[in-house]
Amino acid sequence: MTHSKTADGEIIDSLLLSGVERRRGEEKLFNNYSYFIREGIRKYSISPDEAFDAYSDTILSAIEKIVKGSFEGRSSLKTYLFQIFHNKCVDQLRKNATKKSSVHQTVSITDMLYQVADAAKTVVQKLVEKTDWDVMKQKLNELGENCQKLLLLSADGYSDKEIALSLEYKTPEVVKTSRLRCLEKLRQLVKRT
Repeated sequence: MTHSKTADGEIIDSLLLSGVERRRGEEKLFNNYSYFIREGIRKYSISPDEAFDAYSDTILSAIEKIVKGSFEGRSSLKTYLFQIFHNKCVDQLRKNATKKSSVHQTVSITDMLYQVADAAKTVVQKLVEKTDWDVMKQKLNELGENCQKLLLLSADGYSDKEIALSLEYKTPEVVKTSRLRCLEKLRQLVKRT
């Protein structure tokens, strides 16, 4: 039995008890994986309060499933919790995207470019070095609404999977391909000037 499995077993066993032992198990479960909150803030770009709420909901859900016997132990407790946490964070992103949809339409292209994800940033930086900002804005407008939305969500830190859900693409791979096409179109438009 691995160390992780032993620790998982101890937590699960204490959650199945009552009184003080159960409370200790709940505390240990909560404290062992509380770094997920930082991960949520960093990876999903959600607020600290949103990440804490997602994590708290994750722990409560996991405790309920463990006590009811729904947790089958096919994966480690950490993996199980992270999957629940991931889903809660994605739900929060969807809520935020719904709230932000009108805000995204008013974000300036200049602001968007400063926030482009690292992989795309080098392309944009090279274009900016070679091109005047006014020309860049014009070329971005020529890309069309779909490319602008895609680049904006990418710039906001959304993953390809999250963008696929938000913009109703079939798969994250389609999002990645589309983003690369948008960047290539931008490159070609800039070369023509």
